[in-house]
Amino acid sequence: MNNRLQDKIIIITGGNGLLGKAMVSRILTEGAFCVNMDINHETNKDLSQVNCDITNQDSINHAIKLVVDTYSRIDGLVNNAYPRTKDWGNKFEDIQFDSWKKNVDMQMNSSFYMCQKVLEQMKIQKSGSVINITSIYGVVGNDFTVYEGTDGTSPAAYSAIKGGIINFTRYLASYFGKYNIRTNCVSPGGVFDHQHETFVTNYEKKVPMQRMGTPEDIAPSVAFLLSDDSKYITGQNIIVDGGWTAI
Repeated sequence: MNNRLQDKIIIITGGNGLLGKAMVSRILTEGAFCVNMDINHETNKDLSQVNCDITNQDSINHAIKLVVDTYSRIDGLVNNAYPRTKDWGNKFEDIQFDSWKKNVDMQMNSSFYMCQKVLEQMKIQKSGSVINITSIYGVVGNDFTVYEGTDGTSPAAYSAIKGGIINFTRYLASYFGKYNIRTNCVSPGGVFDHQHETFVTNYEKKVPMQRMGTPEDIAPSVAFLLSDDSKYITGQNIIVDGGWTAI
């Protein structure tokens, strides 16, 4: 493994989650200092762990100030945290409007605010890379046949939010390009997380590589976009899906 992220200060939100853990591990392996901003741990002395509720503006303000005051820069941000309501996953007909609004606020609006605060610092530095973790379902329509034989579904808000963030990322790329700041997305396909056996079987029949993804399949693309190897790539959506969107 090379050290292409050597000494970079990288923030990742939701670093304790399924994808987040693999991203943190990969970023550390490539030589960066990773600030894991998560609601499920306390802030430690070196800021490798920072308590942050990304749905709360004051919490974001405090967390970003801590990093800037301590390290004087932010080289990368990975918006990975995925907060959602307890009724997340209801079928379309059963979604309460208040729940829809709350999830948009928790996911899309928090990503906006995190970007805004970090980009303030990156603009001063005239450098930086922002990566928003999105989804294939922000790009293509849902295939509901993979849920046949299960009680599951794909939440309607998920497609709306991820699609919105993808185009918001293009806006940021256009707006901040002159400051040598890059913004991109990584859109995973289905990632195995001990889902219903029937769902896994249905999914794997449809994806060209005939398996679901793993967190370790996703993390390298994130590291690449954080590194100088991608220094002329901005406004793009890197789809890591085993070929799902190719057919």
